[in-house]
Amino acid sequence: MRAILATLFLCSAFGLIPARAEPSSETIARGKSLTEAADCSSCHTTDPAKPFAGGRRLDTPFGAIYSANLTPDRDTGLGAWSDEEFYRAVHLGVGRNGTRYYPAFPYPHFTKLTKPDVLAIRAYLATLPPVKNTPPSPQLRWPLNYRVLMRGWNLMFFRPGVFEPDQSKSTEWNRGAYLVEAAAHCGACHTPKNLAGAEKRSERFGGSFVDGWFAPRLDAAERSGLKSWSVDDIVEYLQSGRNGKSHAGGPMAEVVLNSTSKMSDADVRAMAVYLKDIAPGAPEGAVSTPAQTQMANGEKLYRGACIACHEADGSGAPRIYPPLPGSANLQSADASSAIRIILDGAETITTPRAPNKGSMPAYAKKMSDREIADVTTYIRNAWGNSASAVTADEVARARR
Repeated sequence: MRAILATLFLCSAFGLIPARAEPSSETIARGKSLTEAADCSSCHTTDPAKPFAGGRRLDTPFGAIYSANLTPDRDTGLGAWSDEEFYRAVHLGVGRNGTRYYPAFPYPHFTKLTKPDVLAIRAYLATLPPVKNTPPSPQLRWPLNYRVLMRGWNLMFFRPGVFEPDQSKSTEWNRGAYLVEAAAHCGACHTPKNLAGAEKRSERFGGSFVDGWFAPRLDAAERSGLKSWSVDDIVEYLQSGRNGKSHAGGPMAEVVLNSTSKMSDADVRAMAVYLKDIAPGAPEGAVSTPAQTQMANGEKLYRGACIACHEADGSGAPRIYPPLPGSANLQSADASSAIRIILDGAETITTPRAPNKGSMPAYAKKMSDREIADVTTYIRNAWGNSASAVTADEVARARR
């Protein structure tokens, strides 16, 4: 053994053992595109002047988690990590020192990435300027602050494994499935969670509450899903943040700005092809008719505050002021997003494909909880829309 070690030492000293090959420009470019598809910058950037340096607070139902430093700083980032350590973290959710990550880091989706793609991401991250930054420790409620519990969570809910193409589907469909299910981890926001914070596989893409907003259904549900959207509608929305049916707001606006608007045309279309092919999940359920008094008061408020931009028939000005009839987002089972927009107002994001702006004023100080509940109920049920009534208590909770 000593002789072997001595030989290796001498070979290394005299350059007889080849150095680790530097990744090609093509590998780095692929890693960059995958990093954008995964929207890594949104969660791992706190200061725009220090991209990927981590430290962003991510609020969960169990407390706060702070994102890691992904820059190649050797002390606080990834600079001293080996390729195998990085792959284990992404594929299995296991940190360099053996501790388990919390699923706010979406390793349950990233596990489906191929190893060459994971290493391409690492190659791209290694090209970033190193930034020294140590993010704060998680602030989770007891006993969840003990990471050892993640071993049990993983046993119950984590299914490691690389994406397997469906041979009965097209190459484009499989590319879209790979991006949606793995890199873009769409289910992390659009699939409801159980009490342990794991995705409910039986309600895949059925919509979920996220940081004060409701990420809508991505299946082919009639009222609140993508049934009425074409592949082109989905492509336009992902590339520009708007289409003739809806505008991106809240967390989704950030996804469009930092991720999907930067992806290649081919990848965005592949995602749209796959999303459009998702069969409807659980039935949306019957909706009771809102009280006439609430609808009448809501209509009065709408005519006084909303009609100038959204028109009497709700048609608005597509791609500037979104149309309201048939809106899947408005007809979601959870009205959180509609309430949030009316309370806080909204401004249409701008992208190279859609540089013109549109804005909506905030009504948090102009309307009471009851008034916002009534006007929200009205737009969720006028012009052929159908959704549950909104209560003043729901609005009061959203204000907090």
